[in-house]
Amino acid sequence: MHKIMEEMQAIRARTTLENLRRNNMEASYAATAADALAALKSYLTPGCTVGVGGSVTLDEIGAIELLRSGDYNFLDRYAPGLTPAQMKDIFRRSLLSDVYVMSANAITENGELYNVDGRSNRVAALLFGPDSVVIIAGVNKIVSDIDEAIRRHKTVAAPANAARLRCGTPCVRTGKCVSLMRQSNESLCAGCASEDRICANYVVSARQREVGRIKVILVGENIGF
Repeated sequence: MHKIMEEMQAIRARTTLENLRRNNMEASYAATAADALAALKSYLTPGCTVGVGGSVTLDEIGAIELLRSGDYNFLDRYAPGLTPAQMKDIFRRSLLSDVYVMSANAITENGELYNVDGRSNRVAALLFGPDSVVIIAGVNKIVSDIDEAIRRHKTVAAPANAARLRCGTPCVRTGKCVSLMRQSNESLCAGCASEDRICANYVVSARQREVGRIKVILVGENIGF
């Protein structure tokens, strides 16, 4: 990346971090994926119970490997051979984990988190349950405001995740939400009627009542969707 672009990203990240803190979230900057992994580890204690939301970011920085090290009671949603019932049980137990780790679909410069879920176990844990929620996101997920967050999700995060999950949604074929092709219906929740639709619940996390429960680690790299 060109040095000037790196400097512009750093400025945008600083503004975002400042506003996350104003909204009662802990916020820190990790220059690299390795630094982000070290920052995550600082929020974990040996033997603590850890749940995770579905995330490419966590896999890319090595978080899943870390959690499988045996130092933690990891509620491993990615364990091979899980039945639907076992998966549901992991999701339910994750709501009472000591630490819940996830990424975000977008983070605004105003210090807001934007997340859209299908099953919604991830946003449920974000909103209430675990004592500590750690969010790790690359600087590519920083947006100016909620309107840009909505568009980012409809044109980047949702199509990519639907493709990753092998969903039969229109966005996998077109690269964007069908709502963006309907001039009369581009609202927040507008989308397809597919049974595979992964956009079901929409959550904006703004000012937090419990100071420091949510920790955000912004990574100075383009990672995740």
